[in-house]
Amino acid sequence: MSGDREAILGRIAEALREEAPRHHEHVGNGRHASAAPAFQQWLPPVGASHAARLELFSQLCEVLRTEFKHCANANAAAKHIAALAKEGNWRRIALHAGELNDAVAAHLPPTLDLMRIESGYDRDALESCDAGLTECESLVAQTGSVCVTSRSSGGRTLSVLPPHHIVLARENQLVADLTAAYAELAQKYGSSYPSFLGFISGPSRTGDIERILVLGAHGPRRLTILLVP
Repeated sequence: MSGDREAILGRIAEALREEAPRHHEHVGNGRHASAAPAFQQWLPPVGASHAARLELFSQLCEVLRTEFKHCANANAAAKHIAALAKEGNWRRIALHAGELNDAVAAHLPPTLDLMRIESGYDRDALESCDAGLTECESLVAQTGSVCVTSRSSGGRTLSVLPPHHIVLARENQLVADLTAAYAELAQKYGSSYPSFLGFISGPSRTGDIERILVLGAHGPRRLTILLVP
């Protein structure tokens, strides 16, 4: 055991003699010298056109097990939600006030109970809803993610407690990458950022137990993104 300990400590000491690479910075010397930030190599390239970004976002949604649908208008989005409700025998959807949310909600069938949360809500009642309907800040083509904040998405819990999260977004909310998403947030909020900011990439999942993928472990089991003009 003593010999093993000395060998391990020797290897650690040897490794510490050379500075570790810092991929988010330009490194000018050493074995890991690089002329460009290496993190750019970890993510897929993003096309310059809107069509290319839309195609990439759609592909990543499929990989992430996110349902992504391009809808012609708010009425078409409402019809898709109604179909999901019929398929899942939904009784209640929770939602927050918003231009896009209100436009879609106006076309939902009257048999579907709408729980609005802007005037307050009971946590247990929200958790018992079949789905949560929110707007978002942006859609990120490079990662297939949805950017949500407490101001754009009805607070912190609407996108977490119901088992099915439905996101409504407009065409012009699709951005190329995380850098563009953060730039838009900075321009919109300046020094007064929302109290909550998050990027959602597919439904909640974990593989901690025997490396078996389980959906819905810490949040919604399903994520649906509906894109309208």
